[in-house]
Amino acid sequence: MPEKVSIQIMNSSSFLILFIALIALMAVIPFLLKRIEIPQVIALLLVGMLIGPSGVNLVGHLSRLTAYLHGGTAVEAAATASAFNTLIATLGSLGLMFLMALAGMEADFKLIRSVRIPVLVLSVLTFSVPALAGYFVYRHYLPHDLAGKLLYASLFASHSVGIVFPVIRDLKLSQSRFGATVLISTVITDIASIILLAVSVQIFRRSTRIANVASGISIFDRYAGNFAGYTMIFVFLLLVLAYLTVTVLAVKGIGKWVMKHFKPGEDVLITIILAVILGAVVLGELCGINLVVGAFIAGLALSTVVKGKNALIFKRFESIGYGFLIPFLFISIGMSTDFSVFGQKSGWAIALLTVIALVGSKILSGFAAMRLCAFKPRASFAAGLMTVPQLSATLAAAAIGKELGILQPVFFNAIIVLSIVTTLPVPTLVRLLLKNHENDFHNAGEFTVPQVLKDEELL
Repeated sequence: MPEKVSIQIMNSSSFLILFIALIALMAVIPFLLKRIEIPQVIALLLVGMLIGPSGVNLVGHLSRLTAYLHGGTAVEAAATASAFNTLIATLGSLGLMFLMALAGMEADFKLIRSVRIPVLVLSVLTFSVPALAGYFVYRHYLPHDLAGKLLYASLFASHSVGIVFPVIRDLKLSQSRFGATVLISTVITDIASIILLAVSVQIFRRSTRIANVASGISIFDRYAGNFAGYTMIFVFLLLVLAYLTVTVLAVKGIGKWVMKHFKPGEDVLITIILAVILGAVVLGELCGINLVVGAFIAGLALSTVVKGKNALIFKRFESIGYGFLIPFLFISIGMSTDFSVFGQKSGWAIALLTVIALVGSKILSGFAAMRLCAFKPRASFAAGLMTVPQLSATLAAAAIGKELGILQPVFFNAIIVLSIVTTLPVPTLVRLLLKNHENDFHNAGEFTVPQVLKDEELL
């Protein structure tokens, strides 16, 4: 018995040391890299790569050091490192749920009436053209993997809400026709890409079920075998549509009811909202719809409930997410990066082709869409450029693909490279372009939309 107690104390102390070291790195490295204009998300990815087993493996080294100091064995050190990695992965999953819920809460469609046509054209082109590019890039290497092709298409089609919103907002373009068009189409395209992600996951689950591989808790998996070929996809899309409708109505109704019975400042309100989001996520999983979709749709339904007079709730929810849980998502993604695949020639070839195809398809589709809607060439190029960065949603979807086994490590690492390459330079280029040619974004037919929201309320 004393032996067990000492081992538990050692594990507790080891966990504490590892956690303190990780928190210190999460605070110091982003602070230092911010001085050279490197975004926090990229800094957190680098921290994950540093401490992960494919990097410096700081977790492994610290586990062995703490085991040595406590007189423990190498086996105990390995068990501690494994348990700590599991903890980070779990926190990363919660961070993913918070990230997508907050992305849904940040959405606002009040400006859409003023920019219907530009939003429609930009959404359609910047979704379809990059999605086709991603589909054919993956098809070039694995032509018979339908789930993988659709997942890669969804990765290419998604935009980075976390990059687009701050740039538009900082340059005071939130109420311009240009800003409203880019912001709203970004949200719409992300919803479409998330639905495509859900379809790819369901197709993969069905194929692994046929191969006698254990699947998730989806009820749909039990009956998917009753539908042949593309009939299954059609039925699943109907199920997705029904889920989206029911979830939005139910979550919005529950949110309004809760707000009548609780004050915005009450701590229990955050717990209730979290329980509502988790309920939507679990219902989605039962229908074979990934947690990314459930959390995003729940956040979207709650967006009108947690804003305005109840904005305090959103700010507190945002603080929990961005201040604690969401960073662990990017840490866990960085830790799962496998650098050994880049020892192969095909690894670099896939990464290079992925970057070229995505950047080219994004800029081309964005430029063409904006020019069709009579925007000036410089503004059209800027809009296309703003769709290029692939950050939060793309990394989250790629992590899901890797975890489920849809994406092979070489493709996952290509997405990591893509995120770093597209996120570092593009926001700076867009800011320079917008600042130096401000008139191109407000004049020549780019009327200002009615003042529906203040800039500080847009997010």
